[in-house]
Amino acid sequence: MGSDTGAWPYAPTLARLALALGIGLFIGIERERRRKEAGLRTFAFAALLGAIGGLLDDRYALLAMALVGVLVILLNVETIHTGEGAEITTSAALLVTGFAGVLAGKGHTFTPTALGVVVAGLLAWKEPLAGFSRALTESEFRSAVLLAIVAFVVYPVLPRGSVDPWQLFEPREAWVIVILIAALGFANYVLLKLYGARGIALAGFLGGLVNSTVTVTELSNRVRESNGVFGDAAFRGVLLATCAMLLRNGVILALFAPAAFRAGLLPLALMLVGTGAAALIGPTHRRHQSGEADRVAPNRQLLPTLESPFSLTAALKFGAAFLALQIAGTLAERSLGSAGFYFVCLAGGTVSSASAVASAAGLAATGAISPDVSAMGAVIASGASALVSLPIVARVGRDWRLTRKVAVVLVAAVLLGSAVTWMQLLAHRA
Repeated sequence: MGSDTGAWPYAPTLARLALALGIGLFIGIERERRRKEAGLRTFAFAALLGAIGGLLDDRYALLAMALVGVLVILLNVETIHTGEGAEITTSAALLVTGFAGVLAGKGHTFTPTALGVVVAGLLAWKEPLAGFSRALTESEFRSAVLLAIVAFVVYPVLPRGSVDPWQLFEPREAWVIVILIAALGFANYVLLKLYGARGIALAGFLGGLVNSTVTVTELSNRVRESNGVFGDAAFRGVLLATCAMLLRNGVILALFAPAAFRAGLLPLALMLVGTGAAALIGPTHRRHQSGEADRVAPNRQLLPTLESPFSLTAALKFGAAFLALQIAGTLAERSLGSAGFYFVCLAGGTVSSASAVASAAGLAATGAISPDVSAMGAVIASGASALVSLPIVARVGRDWRLTRKVAVVLVAAVLLGSAVTWMQLLAHRA
């Protein structure tokens, strides 16, 4: 009596066909606007053909893709015959659309939808993508390849956790620093090309949310490579990186140890406000040079003086320094116990204040130390992270004027925060 008819999945089948049709129409609109031989209806039919094959089974899916291939051949024969040349891009888009239809027919939703959006975007952004690729230099392209190898080839094969019997060396954690340095350096380079000196300040704040020491290193590199033209912009960038670091550390303390956050709120806030005010006010007597940099950098007239956006040697050196300080801090904590807490915070702040603050918050949360001691450790780590910028700016940037201005602001902010924290600690003990 037709029991099979009642079991036919009408709604799921219609949904899969509708998704395939929508993908084909979405991609086909772009081809239709460019007056290509294969337009709206052709792409819709290719997606539906793939969906029908996916609905049946794998054999029909292969047959559907073979038929889409025949359609591609006929399309190119027609365009070549009319003297328009082969439609390579449209042909590739048709094949991907057919595969997206197969996936939709098999019940997938996210993957075929994402394919449709990506294909339409690649077709629509032909001119910007072509212009971007032609503007790339050999050095920039090699740097991008090296960055991809560092992040996506080397990192996944590194062992997890410690690899030594003393639990001191974690390859993945050290390599994350290498990736971070590489990514921030590349981002700073791109922002500099796009926005000139304004991009330096933006990169400073965003980079400071991740690792202020790495960010300051990259900003100082830009000052040296531009022969001091970006000195004032780098000054703001260094201070904004410090502001971002203080803000991030305060959030970490608040999340893991609210009592310690309340104890450290005033000194951290004073350091943040003081540094931020200095960054916003900034120097004024060289703004004409900063404005000149804004105009020059996007036009690439200054860029030949800049080095490659990614230096593997510099990244490895910084990763080695991070590893050495991490091991030293771990050994000090084990040998000195609770007495080594402040030393660990000081040493940890020079490498990763976020890790040091998180450790202080964790100890306070478990009751191992008091909230006041935890807050003091967080301020010490944050201050160390801020002050470690000074030798970096002096050594890498090689601009005494920039070093002096940064030193005045950061030393004043750190002394203020430390003094307030110490007075709070003494008052609590009394």
